[in-house]
Amino acid sequence: MKFSLCIGAYPGKDEIYHLEKIKEHGWHGLEYYAWWNLEDLKRTAREQERIGVGISATCTKFISLVDESLRDAYLEGVRQTIEACRILNVSSVISQTGNELEGVPRDVQRRTMVETLKRCAPLFEEAGIVLEVEPLNGLVDHRGHFLQRSDESVDVIDQVGSPNVKLVFDVYHQQITEGNVIRNATGYIDRINHYHIADNPGRKQPGTGELNYVNILRAIKETGFDGFVGLECGYTIDTDEAIGQFKREVLAAL
Repeated sequence: MKFSLCIGAYPGKDEIYHLEKIKEHGWHGLEYYAWWNLEDLKRTAREQERIGVGISATCTKFISLVDESLRDAYLEGVRQTIEACRILNVSSVISQTGNELEGVPRDVQRRTMVETLKRCAPLFEEAGIVLEVEPLNGLVDHRGHFLQRSDESVDVIDQVGSPNVKLVFDVYHQQITEGNVIRNATGYIDRINHYHIADNPGRKQPGTGELNYVNILRAIKETGFDGFVGLECGYTIDTDEAIGQFKREVLAAL
C-alpha cells in the first residue's frame, strides 16, 4: 500500500509545502482536490519532479451525476480535468455524485448517473486515468448525497462496466452509513481504486475514535491491494506528530 496526505493537512500551506512534507515522511502522494485553484499547473509539475513526489488524486470540476441537464457541463469539466491531469501526471480523479433531486424517481437518477459515467469512460480509458465515484454519508456530513451505500455504488460501477471507472472507499463515511467496514472494504476490492481513512466520530486522525485501523488496513493489505490510502482527516495534535504516531501505532503493526 502507498500512503498519501490531503491538501489542508498543513493548514495555510500550499501544495509545494505539502509535497515536501510527504517526501520527508517517506510517503507517496498528495490529494489536491481543486486543481483549478493551482496558480500554474506547469510550475507545480516541475516542483513535483524536483521533489520526487506528486499529486496522486484530484477531483472533477463539476460534481452532479444525477441531473441530466448538467451532463454536458459535467463532461466538459471531465475534459478539462483530464487535460490538467496530463500536465500534473495525476492518475486518479474523484467525483462526488451530487444530491438527490426532489421530484425525480431515484431509479431515473441512477440511470442518468450510469449513462453519464458510460460517456465519461472512453475519455478516461484513452487517458489512462481512473475516475473514482465516491459514496458519502448523509447522516453527518453530506445530507442528501445521492450515493451513500457500498452495495448500490458497486452496482452502479458494474453497470458502467469500465476498468477506468471505480470507487474511492472512504472508511469514515462508510462506518457512519453502514458499518461492516472490513467486509465491504475487502469484498469489493476489485471495484475500489483507493481508500480514504479518518476516525469516527470527529473525522480526525486514526486512533482518536472507534475504528480499529490496524485490523482494517491489515485486512486490506492481505487482499494484495497496492494502491493509495489517503489520510483525509483533521488532526487533534501537530500534523507531524500525528503522522509519526500513526506510523508507530498502526503501520508498524501491519
